[in-house]
Amino acid sequence: MSNIKNIFLREVRSYFNSPMAYIFLVIFVIVNSFFFTNIFFKVNQSDLRTLFNIIPLVYLFFIPAICMSLIAKEKNSGTMEVINTLPITDFEFIFGKFLSALFLIFVGLLFTLVQFFTLVQTGTDIDYGAIFSGYLGLLLLGALYSSIGIFSSSVSNDQIVAFIVGVFFVLIFYLMDKTILMFTPSFMASYVQYLSVDYHLTNISRGVIDSRNIIYFFSLISFFLFMTVRILESRKWK
Repeated sequence: MSNIKNIFLREVRSYFNSPMAYIFLVIFVIVNSFFFTNIFFKVNQSDLRTLFNIIPLVYLFFIPAICMSLIAKEKNSGTMEVINTLPITDFEFIFGKFLSALFLIFVGLLFTLVQFFTLVQTGTDIDYGAIFSGYLGLLLLGALYSSIGIFSSSVSNDQIVAFIVGVFFVLIFYLMDKTILMFTPSFMASYVQYLSVDYHLTNISRGVIDSRNIIYFFSLISFFLFMTVRILESRKWK
């Protein structure tokens, strides 16, 4: 546990000692605030559904961007060889980095509480349960995309390549029940729809926290973290 904590703190400090975290948080807040206030002032409607719909789109590019350097930079700089000599397992190394990316996403979501308090002050008949489940869904989605981003960062020494691979994978999951479903044979449609993140995120955002949706996210997160561990282990056999 101490190894995971040390890796986590090291990466968090790395984020906030560079412009990356601040750029991510500023743009994240600006984009989300723009769409929220656009609905608020033009339509005279105070609703967090717009926020919950736009954040997954922002995730598509920002999460691969914050994850692309997590492992690729270690490979490129040669520090992986030093890490191999330390008393730390590959899982501890990867999980600490995963938590650091998830922490940055969590901080970004905290900034959106400004919109929530605006809703509380101006809205009526607020469904707090749906809002809580909406944020839970966004955090789970962020965790899934972070695991994909870390996996993508482990397959290449080049951060740009890692970013492109990460965007490619998250787009696949995002488009499964949209574009991809249109070209899927009817007998496979239900399976493809179940694999799409939007299908499960929509259910959670409605306030329905089904164990099947939670299992879906945790299963995919575990899968991509496991694959990342396997990729790092494979270097020992080269």
